[in-house]
Amino acid sequence: MLLLVGTSFAGVTVQSPSSTSVTSPVHFVATASSTYPITAMRIYVDGISVFHDTSASLDTLLTIAPGQHNTVVQAWDSTGAVFKNAMVLTVGGSSSPTPTPTPSASPTPSTSPTPTPSGATVKSDIDQMPGWENCTVCAGAGASGPSAVYSMTENVLSPALDGKSAQFNLSGSTPYSDALWWKQLGGNNAIQNFTYDVNFYITNSAAPQALEFDVNQSNNVYKFIFGTQCNIKDGAQWDVWGNASGNWIHTGIPCTAPSAYTWHHLTWQLQRTATQVIYVSLTYDGVTHYVNRTYPARSNNVSEINVAFQMDGDSKQTAYSAWLDKVSLTYW
Repeated sequence: MLLLVGTSFAGVTVQSPSSTSVTSPVHFVATASSTYPITAMRIYVDGISVFHDTSASLDTLLTIAPGQHNTVVQAWDSTGAVFKNAMVLTVGGSSSPTPTPTPSASPTPSTSPTPTPSGATVKSDIDQMPGWENCTVCAGAGASGPSAVYSMTENVLSPALDGKSAQFNLSGSTPYSDALWWKQLGGNNAIQNFTYDVNFYITNSAAPQALEFDVNQSNNVYKFIFGTQCNIKDGAQWDVWGNASGNWIHTGIPCTAPSAYTWHHLTWQLQRTATQVIYVSLTYDGVTHYVNRTYPARSNNVSEINVAFQMDGDSKQTAYSAWLDKVSLTYW
């Protein structure tokens, strides 16, 4: 199915492939137009950026593994406006032995590393890094919520995927109390693409109100808040943060209570323009969903990149623990 987002004067036109049935390598030819200058174009295959150009047109061959794949050709103009052209391709064969990574069809979370673009920075095993910061009141509504009892322990031997996980605990007596932990990774104002990869484990599926997984960047001009949560008890779906609007927004993508005593694998593909955040896609336990939502950034005067994890208490403030392992952030 071909989806063209835009108007007669603004959008992305894909000349090739002209059919949804193709062979590998796949020939992509596309152009973008807007009333403002086009500043970048990208090709995504199954939520992974595989090609980038800074002009208003592209012409390239891409090796894609046999099977069905979600592809998106996306463009930005100088105002930060985003235009997309999506197509589901069925690849019948490949002339190259190197496949493009595809989402696993198995319900068992993959522990393979996220494919890394050339020149990207990779922060691995963030759960093992010292110096995590935390708060409880700041994790509530308006950064002024009730106080919870909370703690974090690193280098836990079990449960763990690589022998060392981080354990997070939440309890207390006030309903809907939360706790937030974050790890600063240094600043880099030029970064515009992020892949946040995390494995998590809980022992009580009925306890969490929500589990939050965030990436934040500030570039001395704006703060780009990539806030995401599995909103278990208020819609059973993934929410994203409206950023400058300051509110959670339902995506309609299901996220029911994660099963207990098993590892779950989550990967978020995130981007930003000069003034906006873009939630590109999420892959949860092997299933990829395109989010494709864009929101404005906030004004800010610091430089930083960090990842964050938040545990939300329910109406009874049921005590529970969560473990994170093999946490990584890839950015470029």
